[in-house]
Amino acid sequence: MAWRGLRGAGRLARPPSEATYDPVVSSRLDRSWLVLASHQTAEADRCVDIFRRPEGTFGFEEFRKDPEDMGRWTPVSYFSGWQYPTEDETLDAACATVPWLGPLVGR
Repeated sequence: MAWRGLRGAGRLARPPSEATYDPVVSSRLDRSWLVLASHQTAEADRCVDIFRRPEGTFGFEEFRKDPEDMGRWTPVSYFSGWQYPTEDETLDAACATVPWLGPLVGR
């Protein structure tokens, strides 16, 4: 599959060569997806969830929480459409895409 850029906040990220993209995704995480890790800033205003889908692929999504959202987590981009074969590749892609995540998780 050809690489496509990720939309959102003016960022483009190249996924690992094994990643695929599903263009039909919810703006929130699907209830059937199992969140394996949720990495949150010290200010608790940004987080990245790493999840596994029922068919065994992995993905991530970045969220923000602002006062005008009444405390709800709101997706920042459409990262959850990317599918990765392993949790480790997913975290690598998330760290390459979300600038604050790498230092938070020590990568």
